[in-house]
Amino acid sequence: MIEHINWYPGHMKKTRELIQENLKLVDIAVEVIDARIPISSRNPVIDDILKDKKRIVVLNKSDLADNHANEKWAKEFEKRGAIAMTMNCMSGAGVPKFLKTLINLQEAKNKDKPRKKPLRLMIVGVPNSGKSSLINRLTGKKSAKTGDRPGVTRGKQWLNLDGGIQLLDTPGILWPKFEDPKTGLNLAFCGSIKDEILDRESLALELITVLQKNYPDMLAERYKLEELHEMPLDNMEAIALKRGFILAGKKIDYDRVSRTVLDEFRAGAIGKITLELPVDLEKHDD
Repeated sequence: MIEHINWYPGHMKKTRELIQENLKLVDIAVEVIDARIPISSRNPVIDDILKDKKRIVVLNKSDLADNHANEKWAKEFEKRGAIAMTMNCMSGAGVPKFLKTLINLQEAKNKDKPRKKPLRLMIVGVPNSGKSSLINRLTGKKSAKTGDRPGVTRGKQWLNLDGGIQLLDTPGILWPKFEDPKTGLNLAFCGSIKDEILDRESLALELITVLQKNYPDMLAERYKLEELHEMPLDNMEAIALKRGFILAGKKIDYDRVSRTVLDEFRAGAIGKITLELPVDLEKHDD
């Protein structure tokens, strides 16, 4: 079901050229990714585009992710030469620290220079990663529309931030690649792909499969299951029975239980969960 999702690849070449063209105007690139899926929520060509450009990796929605996994990912990106920061761009958690980091970089840029110049940055990220929310937080207004749409050409503009820092808004939207079906699944689990274009029941069943393997205690505790069954479908039905999602004729309401599991995972109600770890990145690179 996931293999056929298409993120308007015709726009990719134009976006790539746009980012490369504007990259020379900035001192630092800020890449926003989803902390729950740090591999699936980024475009693999970004490393090739940015090359040696100084970079901050923002692990957005880190409050919904596994704390230990956040630490591992921060170390991984720092090992690769980036500054890594855990944030929640929607609520603003981590923004003051982020701004302080930018001010420190600006001071380092102007050290021992008679003429002070503003630090200039560019923010990149795939749709629904939190890029627009971060821009809005930094500027204190809705400068960027949340929920980026393909094919929208925007004029180049500089936005002024605290401390005289300048933000280029925005050089373009990168789209994820679906070379691995797991990428599509992870994006769908996190709500980055609209449920309307997927088989919701199959998606929820896939999510239960992942959770009972990697976070069985959280799954069992959330839905008050005394023990987990071996088959994911049996666990889905057990959840439905616990929640009373039963139709006439004692039939399981699969649509309702599917919506519930997906919504509660996305809201962090099941627990702080990360679906990809640095070890998966090593496999991905291979």
